[in-house]
Amino acid sequence: MSPIVGVIISYLAGSVPSAYLAGKAFGVDLRKQGSGNLGATNVVRVLGPKIGGIVFIADLLKGFLPVYFLPMNTETLQPGLWALVYGAAAILGHVKPIFLLGKGGGKGVATASGVFLALAFVPMLIAEAVWITVFYFTRYVSLASLLGAAVLPIAILAWSRAPHSPVFIASVVIAAFVFWTHRANIGRLSRGEEHRFVRKEAAP
Repeated sequence: MSPIVGVIISYLAGSVPSAYLAGKAFGVDLRKQGSGNLGATNVVRVLGPKIGGIVFIADLLKGFLPVYFLPMNTETLQPGLWALVYGAAAILGHVKPIFLLGKGGGKGVATASGVFLALAFVPMLIAEAVWITVFYFTRYVSLASLLGAAVLPIAILAWSRAPHSPVFIASVVIAAFVFWTHRANIGRLSRGEEHRFVRKEAAP
């Protein structure tokens, strides 16, 4: 398989709007409910934890599957490098999904988690543990996501001790990207205006 074909497949996989489809299955446009974001958190808020959990797993797999399976079927001498490219394409698809004309995607946290579960399994588990701990004690999804993203490069560096590795560099880039997609949340957190997670029922 050509690497370019792999990039296209990864982007299309990332573009599958799991949250949007889940909302439509229940007659709800999640872009107009809750936070308006097409991510698993808003699905939990509007449709409940069971549907939200399914959407989270789907979004995670959108990042994990292309990175784990496509490089071994790619005609290249650098499968590790293309794994990173495929991961970036999947995350871009989630944030700017072609099936929604590039609008209304999620913030990329779940899909990025899937990418790094394939690239750096143990460090990603550490970052997920930080996410769970921060969310449990604060109920701020945004703060949990920010701290989890910040811890990931540190965990990768501690695990591999290779500061020049492509995976470590990619984790720094992804952490910066997560901070960028959460810039509005950072502003609200600094002003004490960020809302803690509370499930809300969808409007009739």
